[in-house]
Formats: sequence, C-alpha cells, structure tokens
Amino acid sequence: MDGGNLNEAYERFHRTGPEWGENQLTNHGPMAAEVLVRRGHGAQLTGWVDAYARRLDDLPAPTNPVTDLNWRTALGQRRRLADWTTYFTHQLDEAPWRDVLATWWPRLLPGIVAGTTHGVIRVGHVVRVLLVGVENPQALTELAHGLAFWAAWSQPVPPAAAPAGVLDPLRALDALPRIPDQQGNVAARLGQLAEVGAWSASVAALRPAADAEDARTRLTDLVTGATLRYLTHGHASPVLLVHTATAPNAVLHTLPALPETLWAPSLTAVWTAVAAVFAAYAPTDPLPASALPVPATPTGAAVADVLDRAVDHGDEHVIKFTDTAAEVYTRTGDTRALDAAVHASGLIAAGR
Repeated sequence: MDGGNLNEAYERFHRTGPEWGENQLTNHGPMAAEVLVRRGHGAQLTGWVDAYARRLDDLPAPTNPVTDLNWRTALGQRRRLADWTTYFTHQLDEAPWRDVLATWWPRLLPGIVAGTTHGVIRVGHVVRVLLVGVENPQALTELAHGLAFWAAWSQPVPPAAAPAGVLDPLRALDALPRIPDQQGNVAARLGQLAEVGAWSASVAALRPAADAEDARTRLTDLVTGATLRYLTHGHASPVLLVHTATAPNAVLHTLPALPETLWAPSLTAVWTAVAAVFAAYAPTDPLPASALPVPATPTGAAVADVLDRAVDHGDEHVIKFTDTAAEVYTRTGDTRALDAAVHASGLIAAGR
C-alpha cells in the first residue's frame, strides 16, 4: 500500500468535519481514499481528493474535554466531536492502537448505528491500513477521528432479541418485516421499528454463532447476502442500502485486530443494525427478473473492469460498495455481486 499517498489524503481530511452541507451528509473522504490506494488507483487519489474536499466543512471547535470520568455522558453528543478526537488522539499516544480498539470497541458497539453506520465503517477502513503494518501518525490520527465520530454520533439500534434461530443471513434478510411508512429521515424510520410486532423475532431468527470462527463465517455470509440483495432491492434507496453491505464488511475486516471474545457480539450488533436499515429502506418485493440490470458481460464483468468503472464514476458510495462487491465475487465466484456494483453505479449520481 502506498502509505505516502494515503497519508497526504488523511492529513487533508483531518482538517474537515465528519459531515458537510445543509443536509449534513457524511464525509466519506478517508474511507474512499483508502479503497483507491489499496485497489491500485493511487494515481487518481489527489484529483479525487481535490474534487471531493471542496464540498466539506471545517472540523468543529472543541467545547469541553472528554475524560476517563465523563465519557459515558459524552456519548452521542455531536457538538463534542473535537473533544472526542482529542481524547482518542491522547489515548493512542499512550497505548498501542490494538489495546485502545479492544477497550473502546465494546463500549461503542451499542451505538453502532452512529452516522447510519459510518462510524464503524470509517474505523474499519483505517484498521485495514493498520493491519498491513502502516502504523504511522497519519493512520493513527485517522483511527482517532473514526472512533471520535462513532462516539459523538453514537446511536443505539432499536431493541431486539439476540440471534437464536436457524436462518442463514440471506434467508434472515429476506424474512425481515418492513416499517409501516418508508418515508422521512433515518431517525424517523428507525423509530417505527418498535411498532413492528415482528421486528424483534425477525432479528432473533438469525442462527447464532457457535464460536468465534463461526461468527466470522456468519459475518462473511451477511456481507455476501446484503451485496446480492442490493441487486434486487437497492433501487428503493440506492445510497442508504449500500451500507447494509459495507458496514458488516468493515466489521469483518476489523475482527483480526480484536480479541475473539468480541467477534460474536460484533456480529450481533452489526446484524441488528443491518436489519434495521433493511427494514426501513428496502422494498418488500424485489425487482422482477425482467427488470434486473443486464450484466456488464455475459459472464459478469471482471473485477478490474468494475473497479475502474467505479473510480471513473467517482461517487464515494459507489467506490466503497464496489470494493465490497469485488471481495464477495473473489470469495464466492458469484457474478451477481459484480452486477450489483454495476447496478449501484447506474442508480447513484456520478461524483465530482
């Protein structure tokens, strides 16, 4: 990985806030930058960052320091983002990053919906960098920013029973109920889940993990299932439903940095978050076969071609989702994963 190229991008994004614009859209810059570099598109990184950074807002100013004593009350307080960033920067100066992550991961898991799962996704992308040995100040600072975003935007998933059923992730996704009124923002939609009588039982229908390795397998299957379901359901909310695949993929890639005792709780937390977003945004009926997008080639587009298409498209969601879909295809050989990535590039407006 070209750490120097990515370091420069990280430094630029660390001067910006995690959301931007009147509608407070999430800043995906560091996440997409990591994908571009890891996927061999470092030559396009500077141009992409130049175009993307123009839309971003500045990092907000500090208000009141977060400490070891008051951190619980500071969770979910967005105005304290800079305070959280300073706190995690100090934590990572004083202890190995894996120790900090192991301490804070279980504290943050209950609020995994933070920023519509962007908190855990941002952490997952930088952990991938750290796990390949790029443990430099820029990457560690990016981890501090990711953890701070997750903490300041902490939002719990609507309560549901833990997995205790027999369904695999794809069948469990298909069995989820839908909220009564799929309109409004994320908070308004998720707020309806408590009124859905089958909500808790549908979450519990997932087969629980027998051990840590089984949790990894179940999580891998969840990424695959959500990617394939984007092909048939993504049209209802092209941007939001991307995260049903990219959030569990971020958790999947973080597992090697975590104690195995945290793997099963991580599966439960992200499955519940994915189920909530799917119930809130996915249509009840999939696209009929006649309406599905035509594959890019008779046998599905090659990974490199699909990634090139995503980079040319430029949208941050398309880049990140295509990265996940390419992994699913490489792991399973299922060309529908690549078709889903191509579908996303058609549904989501081009970036830049």
